[in-house]
Amino acid sequence: MDKKIPLLCIVGPTASGKTGLSVELALRHNGEIISCDSMQIYKGMDIATAKVTAEEARGIPHHLVDFLPIGESFSVSDYAGMAHRTAEEIYGRGKLPILVGGTGLYYSSLVENITFSEEKIDDALRTELNTRYEREGGERLLKELAQFDPKTAETLHPKNGKRIIRAIEIYRNTGITMSEQRARSRENPSPYNHLSICLVYRDRQKLYDRINLRVDKMLEDGLIDEARNFYDHSFGKTASAAIGIKEFKPYFDGLTTLEEATEKLKRETRRYSKRQLTWFRRCKNIRFIECDCCDALAECEKLYHEWIL
Repeated sequence: MDKKIPLLCIVGPTASGKTGLSVELALRHNGEIISCDSMQIYKGMDIATAKVTAEEARGIPHHLVDFLPIGESFSVSDYAGMAHRTAEEIYGRGKLPILVGGTGLYYSSLVENITFSEEKIDDALRTELNTRYEREGGERLLKELAQFDPKTAETLHPKNGKRIIRAIEIYRNTGITMSEQRARSRENPSPYNHLSICLVYRDRQKLYDRINLRVDKMLEDGLIDEARNFYDHSFGKTASAAIGIKEFKPYFDGLTTLEEATEKLKRETRRYSKRQLTWFRRCKNIRFIECDCCDALAECEKLYHEWIL
């Protein structure tokens, strides 16, 4: 390896097996895990976000999990800064930093060393765009974004209101598109010598079966009570963005049955897994392992030993 910080990355869609595999790799290679999940940062959503349990962690430290109170703002820039400092600290202790999760934007921002401008937030503009998103929907705002920043628009889903609004804000406030800002921000080389592995399934139905089983297990573990607590305490803004929380609001309001809400959760999670895969397939220098066609751990070990030579 060169003088860059070594960073092993295990990414992929939800329920693909990242947690168990990454813990085993950490045990074998003296590693510590840095979460790459935009919802696991919040306190309280333990079941909905499938946070690692003490039993699953097997003594391996997990960083950037369960540290932020619900309702506090946290940007991708905040994440990249914290994750970079954490990776440096882990490496400084003679251990291997292992980045694990499925939030593609967090992954790309850290590994590609993207820097972020410090433009001020225009509260009036943000309120206007949030109101329009609620009233007109994501499709309308996404079409508006595509008129001046088609590169960014084609990477976003209409339901990703936060990112759509942010992209419009950047252009309105600076006159520079988000895609141009990102291009400029990549001028500094990455501080990492990274091996990035994405877990996928050749038979997509096998991944969907895993997702369905995970949702069933979440319900057994108390997901309904966790979701109800969020709405009882008016954590609406954060909850509305969390798969596993927002799907139960109609059930709590008496507008749908528990069975219908559960099926919606499974469906939305499957759709989210597709968006995750789309993001990672666009990234450069990622190795893909088909977990249903091989021994995923053995394949990771092979890639790891090739990497460290």
